[in-house]
Amino acid sequence: MRRKRQTKPMEFHKIFRAWWQKIGLLLVPGTAIIVALAVWGPEELARYRDNGILNQVQTQETEMGTEGYRYSLDNNEKVFLLSKCLNNQILPESEQSAMARTDLDYQDLTGNYALVANKNDTGGQDMSRNAGVELCNQGVRELKELGILPEKIMELAESSYSAEMYSAFDVPEPWNNVLVWKISLDTALQNANKENRLLDAYVDADTGKIYEFYVRTEITSWDMVDADAIAAAWAEYMGLEEPGEYENANPLSENTPYFKKYSFAGMEEERMIVTIGFYEGINELFLKISR
Repeated sequence: MRRKRQTKPMEFHKIFRAWWQKIGLLLVPGTAIIVALAVWGPEELARYRDNGILNQVQTQETEMGTEGYRYSLDNNEKVFLLSKCLNNQILPESEQSAMARTDLDYQDLTGNYALVANKNDTGGQDMSRNAGVELCNQGVRELKELGILPEKIMELAESSYSAEMYSAFDVPEPWNNVLVWKISLDTALQNANKENRLLDAYVDADTGKIYEFYVRTEITSWDMVDADAIAAAWAEYMGLEEPGEYENANPLSENTPYFKKYSFAGMEEERMIVTIGFYEGINELFLKISR
């Protein structure tokens, strides 16, 4: 019987050495190929991609309009900005001419704040007068629920009111802007009964919040007006801090002796002033953020 030949340890060593040498010979060209691809590959890939787009017209659908051009302002900033614009109304032309204008050249404006006519909403779409009147009606209902307006104030009829959209913005930084509706009782109805009717208001075009209003009421005296309660309720409605009483109010600053002014936080450590007042005789109540 033949015995199976056993491999000696020395023979294992020679076989392993020969095998490793063959592997080493294969690693050299493999490494060279990898290095070449690392150097040459990205450049050729980029050239291939460039050839696919260079000298060709590329199109892409995008949302047009004013979206993206407006920063998101908080409630204090919006009220403060509109207040500044109402106090510094700087138009490049007459208001009647501005309403007919279709575009706006910011270079024509002077000063830091401006209020100009705007026919489009935040998405660049034309807005009808009815949309502004309906937003104002929404605000009137909310103010009546909060006790800011008397319950007998009537809702607005579209046929009786004018509604113009305006942009209130910071001229050096026009992306800081607020869209508002200016709602007014039609001047053709001057001789009509104005009792319990809204006369004028500025309404946020996005939220329907009423920044400023003048209304004829059945209230007959200033003693019947709780200005502090109205100021506190309006501040909560607008999402502002609690009002502080403005102590340095000039008694000649209004056309009526019946008013009270309140101080709110504005922007960059500035304060804004809100006035609640009453015209006796015509029984007109007002809340305004303009001077």
